[in-house]
Amino acid sequence: MPQPPHVDRAPTVTPLRVVIGLCLLAPFVAMLWVGSYARVDPAFIGIPFFYWYQMAWVLLSTALTATAYRLWQRDQRARGARTGGGRR
Repeated sequence: MPQPPHVDRAPTVTPLRVVIGLCLLAPFVAMLWVGSYARVDPAFIGIPFFYWYQMAWVLLSTALTATAYRLWQRDQRARGARTGGGRR
């Protein structure tokens, strides 16, 4: 009975995957490090720093998550082309 071809399913750490991880980790680190933004000054159009910093991270988090998603898609396409398989 013929054996199926060996397919390496082990996770591989690549520079692209490290960038994806950093894109997803950055908002958590920024928001959990409260000491970096727990202050009033500098105010932006009358809004204390504490509030506008958090709102800025909402937008940044959206952009970073979208970037991570696009990079993940690129990684999966490249991995599928390398292994000769398609998407499942």
